[in-house]
Amino acid sequence: MRLKIATLAAVAAIAIAAPAQAEELRLEARGGMFFQGGSEEATAGGAIGFDGELAPGVFGGVELSADKILQGGTDVVFGFSGRVGTNVGEATKLYATGGYVTAPCDTFCATAWSLGAGAQQSLGGPLYAKAEYRHFFSSNGFADGDTVLVGLGVQF
Repeated sequence: MRLKIATLAAVAAIAIAAPAQAEELRLEARGGMFFQGGSEEATAGGAIGFDGELAPGVFGGVELSADKILQGGTDVVFGFSGRVGTNVGEATKLYATGGYVTAPCDTFCATAWSLGAGAQQSLGGPLYAKAEYRHFFSSNGFADGDTVLVGLGVQF
């Protein structure tokens, strides 16, 4: 547990220490599908994130999210994650992401750690679209899950 907290703290420190000229705050709305144990459910939510340049063409950042599996009785899942990636040309970013999410229900479910990858494409001006895949490693013997998301956002 200490290693997981230390890793998240390191990702946050790297993002905050990024040079001022490359900092980006972003807000996004997103939706997609969540797959677990042979079932699938639609999901919708949003996120706020911050990215900074780590080296020329390389960025890192942190993200806070809130997502809801669109099924009765499912709680809002809150997440804290980090991402690191590279700029591919002027308008495209490819990245790896990982983090922690809260349990999606009050009983018979568990918190999870996630790893994933995504692509973010500028739509001109401050607007962007993204597609992302994440695998969730559940605790306490529960089945792992996967999600595929698409999002629309704005950068500041």
